[in-house]
Amino acid sequence: MLKPQILHNSQNTPTLLLSWIKPFYANNNNASFLNFHKPISGKAKKKNNVQVNRHAAAAAGSIKAAVTTTITEKSTSVKAVVTIQPTVGGVLTDLGLSRGLDDIIDVIGKTLLLEFVPAELDSKTGLEKPTITAYAHRKNLFEEATEYECDFELYEDFGEVGAILVKNEHHNEMFLKKIVLDGFHDHGPVTFTCNSWVSSKSDSSEKRIFFTSKSYLPSQTPSGLKKYREKDLVLLRGDGKGERKKSDRIYDYDVYNDLGDPDSSQDLARPVLGGKDHPYPRRCRTGRPRTKKDPLSESRSSSVYVPRDEAFSEVKNLTFSAKTVYSVFHALVPILQGAIVDKDSAFPFFTAIDSLFNEGIHIPVPKGGLGTILPRLVKALADTENNLLQFETPQLVDRDKFAWMRDVEFSRQTLAGMNPYSIQLVTEWPLKSKLDPNVYGPAESAITTEIVEQEIKGFMTVEEAVKQKKLFILDYHDLLLPYVERVRQLQGTTLYGSRTLFFLSPDSTLMPLAIELTRPAMKGKPQWKEVFRPSWNATGEWLWKIAKAHVLAHDSGYHQLVSHWLRTHCCTEPYIIASNRQLSALHPIYRLLHPYLRYTMEINALAREALINGNGIIENSFSPRKISMELCSAAYDLQWRFDHQALPADLISRGMAVEDPNAPHGLKLTIEDYPFANDGLVLWDIIKKWVADYVKHYYPEPKTVQSDQELQSWWTEIRTVGHGDKKDEPWWPVLNTPDDLIGILTTIIWVSSGHHAAVNFGQYDFGGYFPNRPTIARTTLPCEDPSPERWDRFLDKPEVELLDCFPTQTQATTVMAILDVLSNHSPDEEYIGDVIEPVWAEDPIIKAAFEEFSGRLKELEGIIDGRNADTNLKNRTGAGVVPYRLLKPFSKSGVTGQGVPNSISI
Repeated sequence: MLKPQILHNSQNTPTLLLSWIKPFYANNNNASFLNFHKPISGKAKKKNNVQVNRHAAAAAGSIKAAVTTTITEKSTSVKAVVTIQPTVGGVLTDLGLSRGLDDIIDVIGKTLLLEFVPAELDSKTGLEKPTITAYAHRKNLFEEATEYECDFELYEDFGEVGAILVKNEHHNEMFLKKIVLDGFHDHGPVTFTCNSWVSSKSDSSEKRIFFTSKSYLPSQTPSGLKKYREKDLVLLRGDGKGERKKSDRIYDYDVYNDLGDPDSSQDLARPVLGGKDHPYPRRCRTGRPRTKKDPLSESRSSSVYVPRDEAFSEVKNLTFSAKTVYSVFHALVPILQGAIVDKDSAFPFFTAIDSLFNEGIHIPVPKGGLGTILPRLVKALADTENNLLQFETPQLVDRDKFAWMRDVEFSRQTLAGMNPYSIQLVTEWPLKSKLDPNVYGPAESAITTEIVEQEIKGFMTVEEAVKQKKLFILDYHDLLLPYVERVRQLQGTTLYGSRTLFFLSPDSTLMPLAIELTRPAMKGKPQWKEVFRPSWNATGEWLWKIAKAHVLAHDSGYHQLVSHWLRTHCCTEPYIIASNRQLSALHPIYRLLHPYLRYTMEINALAREALINGNGIIENSFSPRKISMELCSAAYDLQWRFDHQALPADLISRGMAVEDPNAPHGLKLTIEDYPFANDGLVLWDIIKKWVADYVKHYYPEPKTVQSDQELQSWWTEIRTVGHGDKKDEPWWPVLNTPDDLIGILTTIIWVSSGHHAAVNFGQYDFGGYFPNRPTIARTTLPCEDPSPERWDRFLDKPEVELLDCFPTQTQATTVMAILDVLSNHSPDEEYIGDVIEPVWAEDPIIKAAFEEFSGRLKELEGIIDGRNADTNLKNRTGAGVVPYRLLKPFSKSGVTGQGVPNSISI
C-alpha cells in the first residue's frame, strides 16, 4: 500500500508518465494519447494527431473514439486547477486498499477526466463544436484541500467554456470544491463553483456536469448548453424506481411511511402521513423495501438516504450540527437513560433539579469519552471511574432563578420566548368550540364574562375589552380535545383541551386571567371542564401552578411539532426537492434559493431516524406520546397555509396586526411591544428588498415570469406534489408577475432563516430549565375526579404533586441534552447576509444588491441592541429579563440565543 505524500509540483510525477496527462479532443472514434509540442499561445501552429468531435449529436458527457487528423489554428493555453476538499478527519482518512489504488492513479496522472464544453454551437453549421478533454493530475496536497491540475488548449473559435464534465477515476468519491481556469487573454481567471460530490466511476458511469457561474433563464440558455441543462435535470429526477444508494443525487417524493417499525413490534406501527386520511407534506423518496407486516410502510435502516449533495456532515467542521446531533441521539441519550435506575421516577425535590447544573450526573462513558464531541455539554470533570455530566445553566434561570414561577414571565414568553407563534387576539365572545358537541360535550367555554370581569377588577367590561383589542388567548382546545381519550390510554401521560386567556395592560404586557382545562365525555363520564385563576389562597395558587404546567406542556408540544418541525423543517423539504428537480443549476432562482435550502434534508433525515420516529425522543418525552405525529398531521390539515407563512400575513391571521400603509412595514401591531414581531418585520423587509432586487434583475416584466417553463414547473410541483394534499386550496399564490415571485421567494427564505431561528435557538435558554417549559404533563389535575387519598396528599405535599406532573428524570435530562445541541451554532455556521455566494459576486448588480442586504442586516443588529436597552419596552427589558436577541443576524459559535443562519441546518 502506498503512503500518501506531499506533492508540491508536477516534477514529482515521473517524466515517462507526463505524456499521459496531455489534452486531447473528443469525438466518436477510439481515443489515443499523442505527443504534443508545447503550444505558443495565440499563434498559428501545426498540431498533429488532434482529436476533433465532428459529430455534435454525441450524447452529453460521452467520450468517443477519435480519428487522427491534422489541423492548424490559433489556440489559447489554459490551466485548470481543481480543488478537492477533504472530508471530516482530513486527507489521511480512509487508508486502505482503495486509497492505495487511488494513490497509484494520482501518480500516473489519471485522477480526474475533465471535458470542456463550448457555450455556443457553431454559428455557421448549427452543430456542436468539439469538446476538449484532459486528465488532471495531483499537484498540491494540503491539510485543507488537494489540488489537481491540467493544461489544455482552446482552439480559436471555441468561445467561452460553458460547462465542464467531470469523471472521477478514483475508487472513492470526492468533494469537488471548485475548478479555476486561468490563461485567457481578455479577462482573468474563471471560477466554476462546484461544492458537490463526484462519485467514483465504479458507482456512476455518468459524468458530473458543472455549469458556468453565469445564470440564464431557460430561454436565454446558450445554444451549446441546452442539452446539458436538460440532461442534468433528468438525472436529478431519476426514474422513481429502486432503492436509493448513498452516491445517488436523485430527488423524488414519498409520503412519511417510515416513522414506524411494525416488523419489530406491533406497538411501533404508525400510520402513513401523507394522503387523504392524514394530510402531510412529502419527504424525499428513499425506495427502501416495504415492511413485512404492513405493506404501506417502508422498512427502517441505520441511515436514511438523502441526495449526496445534501449530506453536509462529512465536509463540514467536525463539531458541526449533524455530527453533534447524531452523537447526542446515538451516544449520549442511551448513556443518560442507562444512568437513571428508575426510568419513571420524578425528581424528588426542586433541589434535585438544581443539582443537574450545580453537581451533575455521574454517567458511564465509553472509552475515548464524549468531551471532544460535546465540549459544552460534558464538562469532563472525571473521577476514577465515571465522567460527570453537568448541564450549563440556562440564561433564564441564570438571570432570575425564580422567573419560571412568575405569571408575568409566563405571559411575556408568549411574545418573546421560544414559541411566539401561538398567541392570538380574541375577536368573538363568548368563547365557543367548533367541535361537535354530540361527541365532545357542550361547546361553551367555562371562562365566563363574570370570571373575566372579576379578574380585570372592573377596569372595563368584556365587551369593551374585545372591542379595544385587550383580550388574547393561547387556544389549544379544539386541536387537542379529539386526542384526549387516546392519549389517556397511554402510560405515563395525560392530556386536556386548553384555553389560556390574557389581558393587555397599558404598558403592553400581558396578564393571565384564566386557564380552562377540558376533558371530553369519555368512558361513560360526562365532559369535565374547570377554570383556574391566579389565587390569593394556597390551594387555589397551587392548582393554578399545576394548570400552568399543563398549558406549558401543550405549548411545548405545539412548538416542537408544529411551529418548529412542521412549519420549518417539514414544509421546506418539498421546496428543496422541487428546486432540484425543476430548476437547473444555471437558473438564477435556483442560485438565489440554494444557500437558504442547503443542509436541511440531512437534518430532516436524522429527525426521522431518532427524533420523530416511533419510540423516538418526541414520543418518549412529549405529552401526546405515540399520537404526536398524528396530531402534527391534524395541525397541517387544519392550520397550515402557504400564504400565512409570510410573517405579515401570519400576524394578521392571528389578529396581532392589521394593515396600515402609514405604519412601519405597512402593519400596525395590536401589541406594540411584541419583540418577535418588531424585530421580525425589520428582518422580513430586509429579506424582501434583497429578493426584489435580485428578481427584478432577471425578470423585468411579467411575461418573463409567465414564459419561464422551469419556474412555472417548479411552483406547480410544490403545490401539486410536494404539498399535494393541499393542491386544491384557493389560497395558493399565483405566479404571473415578478411581484408574485418576490412574495413566494421571500416567504420561503423567511421560513428557512428568520422563522426557524426564532423558534430554534432559544430552546435551551427557555427550556433547559424544564419547570419553565415542561414537555409533558404526566398526571391529571388533583381536582379532576379526585380520590380522598390523592386530594389529601395534594393538600399535604403540593410540591410533590407538581413534581409528579413534570417530566421524569430520564425524560427531562434527555430533552435537556437535545435542546442544548439544537440551540448550538457551529463554528462554521453560515449566517444570513454574511458571506456572498461566489456566483452572486460574478454579477456586479447582484453583488451591489447583496452588499446593501448585508449592510442592512448589520444595521438590524444595532436596532435590536437599542430596543433591548429601552426601559420602556417591558417585554424585553427589566429585572432579570432575558433580552430578545433571537433575530440578531450574527453570532459567535455555541449556545448564544442569537444568530440567524441562512438555512435550517440544525
